[in-house]
Amino acid sequence: MRIWISAVLLLVCPVGWGAEHVTLKNGFAVDCVRREVVGDKVRLYTSGTNYMDVAGDAVVRVDVVAPEKEQRQVLRSVQDDNFKGGDGNLTTSGSLGALKLTKVEMGEMLSRSGVAHNIDADLLASVVRAESGGQVRAVSRTGAKGLMQLMPGTAKQLGVEDSFKPEQNIAGGTAYLDALLTRYHDNVALALAAYNAGPGAVDKYRGVPPYRETQAYVARVIREFNRLKMAALVAKAQ
Repeated sequence: MRIWISAVLLLVCPVGWGAEHVTLKNGFAVDCVRREVVGDKVRLYTSGTNYMDVAGDAVVRVDVVAPEKEQRQVLRSVQDDNFKGGDGNLTTSGSLGALKLTKVEMGEMLSRSGVAHNIDADLLASVVRAESGGQVRAVSRTGAKGLMQLMPGTAKQLGVEDSFKPEQNIAGGTAYLDALLTRYHDNVALALAAYNAGPGAVDKYRGVPPYRETQAYVARVIREFNRLKMAALVAKAQ
């Protein structure tokens, strides 16, 4: 049985709607409620007290983000446009691609796949958020597709016929993550690093590769996983 430990202390900012959408030099994007300069760093606040520090020259673009309700209205009114995904490197194919599944629909799919592979659904949700921001038809600059950003070759090996079909994509991505967790003896950080950079890189460096993008990705997913678990504990206590 896999036991997930949610108290991993890795500082990275989860993606979500905020006051500003900050694009970083490494390709990641962060939604923050405010920014402030601290010495030679820029402090990005994801809430009133949670923040991450980045180098002053790491910020390449700042966009004002409308409230989520306004965002949905804009997305539904635009036809046949491309949209940026959650990590700043994604586009979406066609007007329907920008729309997300409902929270219930996403939760049900993640739960089914999690049960099938004995993986915590919150971990899967964290991967989806980091990979695609929940955009069904997201496409990366390298050609990865869908919610869990499957490369065409990987999707084919996993039996995924259409990466833009949410249930197929989640099932395939979960199966792949399951294989990586098995390969790395349920070491979540290594499995996530392999999901991002490939198992060859993890094996070469015998750990999380010294790639800024991969290290940020692993921290990002684990931070979001911790956030979900903490939110669940708070809700349960109320």
